[in-house]
Amino acid sequence: MNIAKRLEAYTIKRPQEVLLVTIESEGEIDEIAIFKGFSSSLIRPTNPDPDIPLIGELAIIKNIDRLKSPYHPNQPSYIQQGLNDEEMESLLQELGL
Repeated sequence: MNIAKRLEAYTIKRPQEVLLVTIESEGEIDEIAIFKGFSSSLIRPTNPDPDIPLIGELAIIKNIDRLKSPYHPNQPSYIQQGLNDEEMESLLQELGL
C-alpha cells in the first residue's frame, strides 16, 4: 500500500485526528489535509477521483502535523508538529498499517 493510502487509513482508524502533510512534487510544494480517509489539497485543486492519490510515488514528504479534529485553519489544535517520515512510519506500524 502506498504512503497516501496508508495515511488515509491512519485517519480512518483515528477519526479524531487530521493530518496536514507538506510535500514536494516536481519542484512544487503542496499542503494536503487528510481526514477520515480522504485527502484534499489546501493549495491546488483536488482531483474529484479519490482513487488518484494526491501524494504521488515520487513526492517527497517534508513534514507531517497531527491535529485534533475538527480542523480550524485560523486556530489549529496541534497534537504533534513536524513529524518526519520515520516518526510517522512508527505510528503507522503501531496501527498495523
